[in-house]
Amino acid sequence: MPIIDNWKLVVLQRYAKFDGRAGRAEYWWFFLANVIVHVTLAALALASSVFFILLIVWWLAILVPTAAVGVRRLHDTNKSGWLLLIFLAPIVGPVLLIVFLAIEGDGAPNQYGPLPTGTA
Repeated sequence: MPIIDNWKLVVLQRYAKFDGRAGRAEYWWFFLANVIVHVTLAALALASSVFFILLIVWWLAILVPTAAVGVRRLHDTNKSGWLLLIFLAPIVGPVLLIVFLAIEGDGAPNQYGPLPTGTA
């Protein structure tokens, strides 16, 4: 799934959908698109405070879809979405969360729903 199509799917169609599952491709393409936008705005913010304000607006706008796709990704690995809060634990938390988000999802339907479609 191309990066732009995936980003539009997550942000526009599944903006605050915390139920169901998200495959690795859906999560990581969304993550990559956000990193590209973030790095671009951060670099431009060094030159102009207008871009710094845009960066803050971007963070606020993307907060809910980022949490939603993260919860759905954890659901794909048959873990509770509340586990997303592990990133609050210093040092170890973010590392564990990256591992949980990167592992392969269940190959069969689980308590959170059927296999995600159109994603790896």
